[in-house]
Amino acid sequence: MKEQMQKKLLSSAEMAMKNSYSPYSGFAVGSAVLCEDGKVFCGTNVENASYGLTICAERVAIFNAVSSGCRRIDAIAVVAKGVAFPCGACLQVIAEFTDENADIIVKNISSGKIIIKKLKELLPEAFKLKDKNEE
Repeated sequence: MKEQMQKKLLSSAEMAMKNSYSPYSGFAVGSAVLCEDGKVFCGTNVENASYGLTICAERVAIFNAVSSGCRRIDAIAVVAKGVAFPCGACLQVIAEFTDENADIIVKNISSGKIIIKKLKELLPEAFKLKDKNEE
């Protein structure tokens, strides 16, 4: 991924983080996804008093993209004041809309440290339904 696009994704994710609704954990997270057509969609975590109803920033960004017609994601950025790799549920949703070589860019905005991993490194055996012809 080009450095310019990486910076744009991270900047978009940081802007989204400002809208976080995280009164319970106090841990704001922002995310941005790059669709194959070059469009960028953002999301932030939204907590709920019934903790199980909380949704992560990554899934919000992906659902925003899908709601706008995007069906293929080339990369995703996640930012927080600390290291915030996508959780298992988010990784599975990411796997639904990209391939195993997609970049997952994580930035700790407190330290400025950026870590880039491929989806296959974080989710080596993503769940996939078998094609009817594979049985």
